[in-house]
Amino acid sequence: MSCFIVPMVQAVATSIYRRHNAKSIADPASGALRRNIPALEKMLWGGTVMLIVDHILSGELTWNFPFLTALGLEGGREIVLREMLTVGVPMSVVLTAVWIVYALLKERALKRATI
Repeated sequence: MSCFIVPMVQAVATSIYRRHNAKSIADPASGALRRNIPALEKMLWGGTVMLIVDHILSGELTWNFPFLTALGLEGGREIVLREMLTVGVPMSVVLTAVWIVYALLKERALKRATI
């Protein structure tokens, strides 16, 4: 019910990084990972939006305070933190690993196309 918070925080941090380093990211001499930051940003925001919609549809996220239904339960904070650590963090790690593989394969394909 709160697993989307971790990728959302990572998406915000990635967006801030991209905006503050736009010139160096666009530089063709920058590394493969740096050039593909926009792809990571899109992957993170897309996943976050999908998870939020899923949580709204399943009733785990509401429009009324405290927004996360688990926070209305006794011991809800522990439930939320446990889900963030056991589901949110692994999701973000796997997504970042997939992005790294994507960026490196894309770089390899670009090098082969120029040869």
